[in-house]
Amino acid sequence: MVDPAVFVHLQAKIDEDAHVKEEIREILQSLERQGRLTQSILSKVHSTPSSELPATIEAAEKAIQDQVGTIARLSAVASDYPYYRYNGMWTRDVQNATFAIVLCGWLGGFNSADPQEPGRLLTIEEVGEVMKVPVNLKDRDDFHLTIEEYLHALINLIEELARLAVNSVTLGDYQRPLLISRFVKDLHAGFQILNLKNDSLRRRSDSIKYNVGVADERIHIETEGVIHR
Repeated sequence: MVDPAVFVHLQAKIDEDAHVKEEIREILQSLERQGRLTQSILSKVHSTPSSELPATIEAAEKAIQDQVGTIARLSAVASDYPYYRYNGMWTRDVQNATFAIVLCGWLGGFNSADPQEPGRLLTIEEVGEVMKVPVNLKDRDDFHLTIEEYLHALINLIEELARLAVNSVTLGDYQRPLLISRFVKDLHAGFQILNLKNDSLRRRSDSIKYNVGVADERIHIETEGVIHR
């Protein structure tokens, strides 16, 4: 005879799982809203001269701190359960937040040593410090920033900087595109060192060389066109 208590227990587990997912979903909705605001602020860099960027960077840092507060709420809930049980729900939003941080850092944000100095790559540890979460945890099963999430954000950064390079020329800024060109080539060289096991990352990293080449070509064409005018 089958004891009905077995199924009562299973239903309790199902209800608990549904409750946790709903709680995480509500937190992620807030994080998505905050992320859209951060991206709208950062998108202004495409039409803002370098000399006027400090105000945009300051606004982006403030918006990112709001995201950090929401990530803390997510961490508090998620860390009560095995990491990989629910991480598929939030990994894209964490990637987007990481991208915002590394872009803001490249523009000169999150740099107390040399404020507003562009061209710096924030390490995964520095991103973790901004987010106030551990990175690449192996010794315990808590919420953290993964290497894969960080690398996806760097690929997003390359794509965004390629756009910024061309738009900077339009603004009459010919130094920023050269800085971008050197930076993305260095990132491309770094990715070539990696032996990527993640299929999504490997596919996306294959596009880096193409994006770097396209950006380089467009920078050259735009710059030459301006010089000859």
